[in-house]
Amino acid sequence: MSDETCRPLLLVFESMFDCGLPDLDSLPAVNDSMVAMAITGWDRVEAAAAARRLGAIAELVARRVEGGSPERGQWSCDNWDAMAAEVAAAQGISHGKASGQMYLAVALRERLPQVAAVFADGMISARLAASIAWHTDLIEDAEALRLVDKTLAQEALRFGPLSAAKTAQAIEAVVDQYDPGALRRTRQRARSREVVIDSADQDSGTAPMWGRLYATDAAVLDRRLMQMAHEVCEDDPRTIAQRRADALGALAAGAERLACECGNTDCPAGAEGTARHAGVVVNVIAEASGLSSEPDPHMSGEPTPRPIAPDAPLMQEPHPEPDPPAALIPKPPPALISTGGMVPAPLLAELIRGGATIRPVDHPGACAPAEPGYRPSAGLERFVRCRDLTCRFPNCDRPAEYCDLDREDQMSLAVAV
Repeated sequence: MSDETCRPLLLVFESMFDCGLPDLDSLPAVNDSMVAMAITGWDRVEAAAAARRLGAIAELVARRVEGGSPERGQWSCDNWDAMAAEVAAAQGISHGKASGQMYLAVALRERLPQVAAVFADGMISARLAASIAWHTDLIEDAEALRLVDKTLAQEALRFGPLSAAKTAQAIEAVVDQYDPGALRRTRQRARSREVVIDSADQDSGTAPMWGRLYATDAAVLDRRLMQMAHEVCEDDPRTIAQRRADALGALAAGAERLACECGNTDCPAGAEGTARHAGVVVNVIAEASGLSSEPDPHMSGEPTPRPIAPDAPLMQEPHPEPDPPAALIPKPPPALISTGGMVPAPLLAELIRGGATIRPVDHPGACAPAEPGYRPSAGLERFVRCRDLTCRFPNCDRPAEYCDLDREDQMSLAVAV
């Protein structure tokens, strides 16, 4: 590329970077606060530049992909593949990565304009914008997509410190609240719950198993297995993973405790799994509006078969289950399991109908005075753990119920750390 060709690009870069932030040459001469300001400022510039790059890709897609052909299904290489090759060459990346960036660029431009605007201002990162685009890809209802776009454009500003798992959970909570298709997907996954033991693969003395449970049942089982795995003494030769597997077998046999295999005659855990175990409690945090949800009768059993028309071809593929009609008001927000995972409103209603204990969590009040003493009261501690759900350190997924509590400052409420 000649110098004359590069000059317009250099002018664009100089204009973009003319933002009063210290550059590489001036960084050694500024104080610590200016260095921190540079980190924040250049992070926004980087996000804004990525948004403009994706905007250019979306514009190229709009120009090149249009004008398809009725015979496109028989093409060996269509406009999309040809353009992906152009994008790949322009960025020096692979064809597959270029195609993925094209999908992302089109999603931000055509499906999520409000999120794209926040992204263009550098307020959210490229990673977060991509996560929002992928997690909203299944929304087909135009009004639901508009509401999700509007809500996420506002709430995404606080998603930055979240880990990838917590970011996905926060996005899915918004999708579940507005998208009528989310109920259909919840029904499909609920009806697909099963536990499979492959009895044909037992040559080595072990057998594989897999399945799908309600998220709450999975949380209870996971915690119970971990509890049993730690009830043996330190001399037990098995790994934690092996103890968990053996604990599942012990539960199937009706045992309440995993027998220790240390072989010591004075083992404090005992060689027999007969002792009573402590109860396992899994906390599900829900807003008050979600407690009035009704159970969904379609979460169990088989879907109602559709009538077959007399003129329907024999090889006709079955149509997917239709989306339920969109509600005039958004659904109650889903509940959250304290150790991770989302509980849609219909499943929460099933838990309540099954006898789950409901314990209100009292808010101490926005202007509540600080409690005396270093340790918070039991009520405040419970509120903080339910509010934070996880450790407050950026990108930490450790559940708050396993964290210590500390104060943000001398006069503020406690936080999980």
